[in-house]
Amino acid sequence: MTTQHVLPWILLGAVTAGGPVLAQPSLDDVEIHVEHVQGNVYLLVGAGGNTTVHVGDDGVLIVDTQFAPLAPKLMAAIRELSAGPVRWIINTHAHPDHVDGNDAIQALVPVDRALPLNIVAHENTLLRLSRQDPPVPPNGRPLDSYATPTKSFYFNGEAVVVSHEPNAHTDGDSFVFFRGSDVISTGDIFTPGRYPLIDVDSGGSVQGEIAALNRLLGLTVPVHTQEGGTYVVPGHGRICDEADVVEYRDMIVIIRDRVQDMIDRGLTLEQITADRPSRDYDTQYARPDSFVQADSFVEALYRSLTGPPEEQP
Repeated sequence: MTTQHVLPWILLGAVTAGGPVLAQPSLDDVEIHVEHVQGNVYLLVGAGGNTTVHVGDDGVLIVDTQFAPLAPKLMAAIRELSAGPVRWIINTHAHPDHVDGNDAIQALVPVDRALPLNIVAHENTLLRLSRQDPPVPPNGRPLDSYATPTKSFYFNGEAVVVSHEPNAHTDGDSFVFFRGSDVISTGDIFTPGRYPLIDVDSGGSVQGEIAALNRLLGLTVPVHTQEGGTYVVPGHGRICDEADVVEYRDMIVIIRDRVQDMIDRGLTLEQITADRPSRDYDTQYARPDSFVQADSFVEALYRSLTGPPEEQP
């Protein structure tokens, strides 16, 4: 499957609480593309992070909400799939291209006290959104936060399991496993075709990233020769299966080991970057318009591997 994003991200810098600042591209001409994944689950692609939508007799569940100006277009696409009440929004982490639409979606949903709309995320995501300057509006915050390893509930005839993956892309990442449909929405822990953003300033680490991908692989089951079976909706990019996750995990492990070897031999960050330890992967994972370029990825690995011990998972 080859669904692609309409617009790239643009990284401007970092904020203390919320992680990278993403420049919002022009959204006037963005269209929302809908693709059925399998079971009750659909992928909606516009600008920013992928949106996963789960529909059925109980209503609608949304994973990540892209940029706020796209909310009317997102809701129009969702209404083509279901006229049911929007009951859940789940945020996979705190970066704005995944959560900016929370408040705008809420404003488009009729208030029903009998069927309230709950926004779910790990408590670290809530803390980062609350500490931003300016903070995310209260209606856009995941007030139904969880601090346990998982949060689970039953919706549209199947179990939905939200799992915290600590210190991976950030310190507040969540997977969302739709157990009956056999689909996992990963957020930015998994972004095929591009290097991962390991947001060290927001609690991310390469060791946690690899651990999260290994746990993801523990949930995926292929039909035959690693093809089909459990489908994986990444934070950005196309729908994938187990084989794609294996390839991605192995790439990170190999480059991590190269950087660690150079650190052990006493090389500086400048020397490591100049040696280009990712060079044989750059043509696949670092195109000219990629959000994370090779040098930035290597620097994130270096910072993660040389950080204080308490920051290591």
